[in-house]
Amino acid sequence: MGGFLEFIIEQLISLMVLAIIVSAILSWLVAFDVINLRHPVARQIVMFLDAVTRPVLRPIQRIIPPLGGFDISPIIAIIVLQAAGQYLVPWLFSLVAPVIG
Repeated sequence: MGGFLEFIIEQLISLMVLAIIVSAILSWLVAFDVINLRHPVARQIVMFLDAVTRPVLRPIQRIIPPLGGFDISPIIAIIVLQAAGQYLVPWLFSLVAPVIG
């Protein structure tokens, strides 16, 4: 049971990293006017990704504002999420595994 929960949490972290990457790329495409937000599908995708990534990126953006118009919060969030997925989650489940089986 513990291995399954660890796998699910690691996959959710991977999906969040992917969502952050796609959101950053889409923001560049919107900024360079490659994608028009007046298109309903494009607008829904951008709004969905913003809603998914906002809880992770906003606390970082409060601490580190954009530097010269360049937002580095996605880079920091990806580093923190990758570290959590590779080191923190296995360590926590090694402590909890004997309890939950």
